[in-house]
Amino acid sequence: MSRKNAFTLIELLVVIAVIAVLMAILMPALSRAREQGKRVACLNNLGQMMKGWIMYADESNDKIVAANPQLNEGWVRYTSSATTQEKINGIRAGFLFRFCPEVKLYKCPTGERGEVVTYAVTDAMNGYNGIPGTKDLMVYRRIQIKRADERIVFLDEGRLSPNSWTLWYDQERWWDQITARHGDGTNFGFADGHSEYWKWKDPRTVDVAKADYTVWQNTTRNGADSYSYGNEDLHRVQRGVWTKLGYTPAARP
Repeated sequence: MSRKNAFTLIELLVVIAVIAVLMAILMPALSRAREQGKRVACLNNLGQMMKGWIMYADESNDKIVAANPQLNEGWVRYTSSATTQEKINGIRAGFLFRFCPEVKLYKCPTGERGEVVTYAVTDAMNGYNGIPGTKDLMVYRRIQIKRADERIVFLDEGRLSPNSWTLWYDQERWWDQITARHGDGTNFGFADGHSEYWKWKDPRTVDVAKADYTVWQNTTRNGADSYSYGNEDLHRVQRGVWTKLGYTPAARP
C-alpha cells in the first residue's frame, strides 16, 4: 500500500513563518511603490492644471485667472458649505474647466474622502492682495513673472478652502497649512508649466502639515507655534511664492 506524501506540522509552520517574513519585507516596498504611483499621478494632475492656467492667460490678453474660488471669475467656484455635487458643479463653472475639462484632475489621489478639489492657487497669483509687504509682488499678468520655473502657482493643499493659499512674506511663519503627502512632502505647479515634488527636511514642517486642521485654522496659526525660525522648508516655499524673503532669517534654534 502506497502512502500519500504530506507536510508535517513543523514543515507547515516553517512555510508560514517564511511567508510572514517575506510579507514583512515586501509590504513596505509595495506601500512605497503605491505612494510613488500616487505622487506621479498628482504631479501629472498639476502639470495639466498648469497647462490650462497658461492657456487661459494666452486667450485672456495675458491676464491670469483669479485665485480666489469665491469669485465668479475664479479658477473654480467654491464655498465651505458646498455639497459634493455643488463642488463638482463649481469645478465645471470655474474659468479653468474649459482648458482642464476632467473633474478627476482637480484632486490628488491621496485626497480626503468627500473632497473633489485638493489643489489651491497661491495669493501671489491674482489672489488676496492684503499680505503685508506684497503690493509690488502680486502677479496679474504672465508678463510680470520672472524666472517662471521658480514661481509657484498651484500646490496640493489637501482640501480646498474658499480662498487662495496664504503665506506670510515679512514674517518667518506659516499661515495656511502646508501638506505632507507622498512621503512627507508636497507637490507644486510652476508658472512655466512644470510640476515638482519637494521633500520636507525640517520635522517642524511635517508637524505643521499634520496638525489638526480645525485647531490650526482657529488657534495655532495665530500663535507662537506658527513661527518656524531657521526653517529652510519655509524659506523655500516663501521664495517660490513671493520670489524673496521679506525679512532676515533667524538662526535655527
